[in-house]
Amino acid sequence: MSITDKSRFEKALQKFDAENAQDPNSEIIDEVAHPKELVYAQRMTACLQKVAPEASEALHLAVRCQHIRRWEISRRDFAEGLQGYNKWRNTLKKYHAEIAGQILEEVGYPAETIERVQFLVQKRQLKIDAEVQLLEDIICLVFLEYYFVDFARQHPIEKVVDILQKTWPKMTPQGQQLALQLSLPAEARDLIGIALGAD
Repeated sequence: MSITDKSRFEKALQKFDAENAQDPNSEIIDEVAHPKELVYAQRMTACLQKVAPEASEALHLAVRCQHIRRWEISRRDFAEGLQGYNKWRNTLKKYHAEIAGQILEEVGYPAETIERVQFLVQKRQLKIDAEVQLLEDIICLVFLEYYFVDFARQHPIEKVVDILQKTWPKMTPQGQQLALQLSLPAEARDLIGIALGAD
């Protein structure tokens, strides 16, 4: 990754993390509670560093703030069903992009970079824009590695298989291969096998 101003880049990440550190929701890691969205953001960065460390500065920024202050807009505030879900997700994307833009402006990023990060965070032109697609791969890989097992245990198998079948085509062939190489528990691998083998 080529960074135009390392100090500015680090300040942006620190500010993103400071926002996510305020998450009232926790994740327990090694018996210690950590802010949930801060953990998520750091996992996203670690995954991108592993998969595509040469990715652009804008994508590294977008990965770190993709869920920024997510807890402030609850799914419960929107109608049940697919339409309500989609409205919630779109509202979140705009909110994340807005906060990210404010922080990037504060630390001195030019408008061009800010707009690019906001474009990526909102996942516009998925399947068309290569960086948006790479972001989607990272999102899917992080979900499968860290969140899928708990998700699967909380929902009926039919719903889990349906989610997997919708998630899989969103990924590139490279992303799919990386997903299959993850060290997942047997129950997760079995569900993925069912989803991929089902017509």
